[in-house]
Amino acid sequence: MAGFDYNSISDECIKCGKCIPNCTIHLVNPDETTSPRGFLDLLGAYQRGNLDLDHNAKSIFESCFLCTTCVTECPNSLPTDMVIEQVRNDIRKKYGLSWYKKLFFYLLRHRKVMDLLARFGYVFQTCGFKIKEEINSMAPRFYLPILKKNRVIPMGAKKSFLNSHKENVIDNGGDKKVALFIGCLANYSYTNVGESLLFILKELGISVDLIKEQSCCGAPAYFTGDFDTVDVLAKRNIEYFESFINEVDAIIIPEATCSAMIKIDYEHFFYDQPQWQKRAIALKDKIFMATEYLEKNTKLKELLASKNKKLDELITYHDPCHAKKMQGIHKEPRELLKQNYQIKEMSESDRCCGFGGVTMQTEKFEFAKKAGLPKAYMIKDTKASIVSSECSACRMQITNSLNDAKVEAVFKNPIELVAEALR
Repeated sequence: MAGFDYNSISDECIKCGKCIPNCTIHLVNPDETTSPRGFLDLLGAYQRGNLDLDHNAKSIFESCFLCTTCVTECPNSLPTDMVIEQVRNDIRKKYGLSWYKKLFFYLLRHRKVMDLLARFGYVFQTCGFKIKEEINSMAPRFYLPILKKNRVIPMGAKKSFLNSHKENVIDNGGDKKVALFIGCLANYSYTNVGESLLFILKELGISVDLIKEQSCCGAPAYFTGDFDTVDVLAKRNIEYFESFINEVDAIIIPEATCSAMIKIDYEHFFYDQPQWQKRAIALKDKIFMATEYLEKNTKLKELLASKNKKLDELITYHDPCHAKKMQGIHKEPRELLKQNYQIKEMSESDRCCGFGGVTMQTEKFEFAKKAGLPKAYMIKDTKASIVSSECSACRMQITNSLNDAKVEAVFKNPIELVAEALR
């Protein structure tokens, strides 16, 4: 990638401070250096040669959650998230990646190896983890440097979602056909999300192409600064999508982060590769979050209303940062859910849950934990038995936060809840 001009964006910051009150990292670490305007000021100093990327600077730039709250609050809409992603690539070039990140990103680039390892992990997961089936999660039996003992993580599925279906195309008899991009967590852990979406599409008579050659969207590597991996995955997906895009009405994605990565961040990533950027932009109009497509382009809402039933569960809805702030998606899932469920809004539905990416979930997990607990208490205050969100990263983080706070609520994707209502 060509050298990035941090200084031009840093100079545009007027230091008004509007970004600070709701900044996720500043809320848990109230230091001017770990605030959006602090990040931008330091990036300007780095561009001018007044700041070395030493371990202290590395730690500061890796503390951002990339929640994009600052971008929505900024009167100039400065892309603070984008420049931090760029400097993390510079950090990766200087310091390299830890062994477990190298392994993880290798697996993301080689799905067949990931499939094999996932099967192996499913067989032996009870050896290293205590299973908590009621929340579809498990807790380590012992401490690991990258995995704290008291946290919970998603259980591995016996078989991945994509490998659970022999057919590539499921013909549901209608005149519409969509492609399904499932996302890694829903493919290997939260497989009921994909199964529920297939059930909904069957009820609507919409055929489905499972596009089994799909690769990881690249978001985990992008947020960590491994741009080499992002380059491989993004180009692979773009070429693959181009091969069938005219044969489907849409590519639907039941994951906010994957959708935002493909629809928005591919364009950002290829800022210095104009031909690839053009190809990424050409796909945007057919990329939808699942609830967005179902609410706007199908009769699902009317079908749910025709059931004429209200289910007993009280739901509260969490807006993923990559849905509401990056894609403007927040009304659509609620429109579908309110047909059959009672929704109680929490005090700050769009406050970041604190997932923050691979580095935040490992080396800086204490920040993730501090950011997650307020969200758990907001959920508790609603007295809802279910918290819903169209993002498996949020699901993983919030489930752990609920467990830490001892809040008795379970997490379900809105796609799962809609399928339950249809049944």
